[in-house]
Amino acid sequence: MPATSKAQQKAAGAALSAKRGDTKVKDLKGASKSMYKSMSENQLEEFAETKRKGLPEHKGETKH
Repeated sequence: MPATSKAQQKAAGAALSAKRGDTKVKDLKGASKSMYKSMSENQLEEFAETKRKGLPEHKGETKH
């Protein structure tokens, strides 16, 4: 399932980075911390690889 917003895609990227050990888990905040705890590396990859072009900034917004 691809990310539905730019914010979701960015949070997944941050969580994936921590999951792989590239960044520290203690540096995660909000959605990225929650995603780190609840999602597998494969799920995070799927969200993070979503292209941002055409996505709304936040989930629930209409595309501009």
